[in-house]
Amino acid sequence: MDRKNAWNTYTQEQLAELDSINEKYKSCLNAGKTERECVELAVSMAEKAGYRDLKDVMAVGECLKTGDKVYSVCMNKMIALFRIGEEPVSAGMNILGAHIDSPRIDVKQNPLYENEGLAYLDTHYYGGIKKYQWVAQPLSLHGVIVKKDGTTVKVSVGEDENDPVFVITDLLIHLAQEQMEKKASKVIEGEKLDLLIGNRPVEEVIEELTSSDTLTADIEDKKSEKAQAKEAIKANVLRILKEKYDIDEEDFLSAELEIVPAGKARDCGFDRSMILSYGQDDRVCAFTSLFAMLDITEAKKTGCCLLVDKEEIGSVGATGMHSKFFENTVAELIALSEGESELKVRRALMNSRMLSSDVSAAYDPMYAEAFEKRSSAFFGSGITFNKFTGSRGKSGSNDANAEYIAALRKAMDDDNVAYQFAELGRVDLGGGGTIAYIMANYGMEVIDSGVAVLNMHAPYEVTSKADVYEAVKGYRTFLRM
Repeated sequence: MDRKNAWNTYTQEQLAELDSINEKYKSCLNAGKTERECVELAVSMAEKAGYRDLKDVMAVGECLKTGDKVYSVCMNKMIALFRIGEEPVSAGMNILGAHIDSPRIDVKQNPLYENEGLAYLDTHYYGGIKKYQWVAQPLSLHGVIVKKDGTTVKVSVGEDENDPVFVITDLLIHLAQEQMEKKASKVIEGEKLDLLIGNRPVEEVIEELTSSDTLTADIEDKKSEKAQAKEAIKANVLRILKEKYDIDEEDFLSAELEIVPAGKARDCGFDRSMILSYGQDDRVCAFTSLFAMLDITEAKKTGCCLLVDKEEIGSVGATGMHSKFFENTVAELIALSEGESELKVRRALMNSRMLSSDVSAAYDPMYAEAFEKRSSAFFGSGITFNKFTGSRGKSGSNDANAEYIAALRKAMDDDNVAYQFAELGRVDLGGGGTIAYIMANYGMEVIDSGVAVLNMHAPYEVTSKADVYEAVKGYRTFLRM
């Protein structure tokens, strides 16, 4: 079947909308480099669009009615937004579900150490990465440090042009003969992905004070004390952290710090037709789903945008799709709109339809041997539907029903949404998973649908602006079905 290039179909008005959506999308990528930042951003955007916290609605016992807009947050890393439709919630919802976690490197709980005049943070990588891609490039540090008194300190270092950045070092080519003989999976070991964060001993900082006319006995005492420290560089890092964030070394025990590429999302190509950025798996689907959700003003069915954590490591934990958060939140919606009923909760979930909004692998002619061309997604051909994912013999996949696909085809064609169908690479080569099979356990109709990506899981991924635009259009259409 022919794959039309969507760029050839746009009017000047549509191109203007395409540019507007992609500029907003790039801003969201810059502001949301972690799941916590994504949730904070989503809440801000939702409240500006008239959404209210479900907890506030529950607190006053208010009944939900058609047109009401609410959201619910789980542990600051998962969010569900709902717009109540004309039909009862128990008649089913149209759900856009995406994940907002991305492959990265996490800081361990006892991370700070000094080794031969250099200070490091010990790390543990998160999700499927090619470890060698993360060395010798500028990195930033994002997250929170929660102190024993409950105070939460937000951390974001490396994004502002005046910030320092960090790096994971690699072995120079002149000494890398043995390293170059290793398999790609072993070129960089996981335990060598430690972040370089300092080199200046604390006594050097104190030494500068000796030239000051305001030198005091107290400073002299501190200078003597620091000069005797065995780990003076680590001590200097701790001094900086204390001054900037008022934290001590033990506060790392209750910290969530993520190491991600430093820098902003950028236009890619002379024609500016693409976007290069960290975290587009799966934030390209998360933000386009959110945009569509906030755009919808009326619909027969209750619409939902569900943004979850932990997909990259199996959707586990309290903020992953395997948790009961979504089910519990739907139960609260039913209670506030139709009265408490476990049966109606089950009906609402079973009667729902979902687009598991997740990325697909774009065909890369540089690595054509990894793809089956007739079943691949191509840049500029629109939103991608994956009937199934999984690996090899469809292991671990949801396999969407033909009737559901036919209904989606009609809706997309009626709204002139460009779309394509694809698989993730050659049959016997590998594969991947999404949250689709988890939601399908409720008996709802589910299919994977998202944007094709080059460099998936690399520090910098590439998407087509046309596909981002068509994703927003497609998600709007789905919410109105």
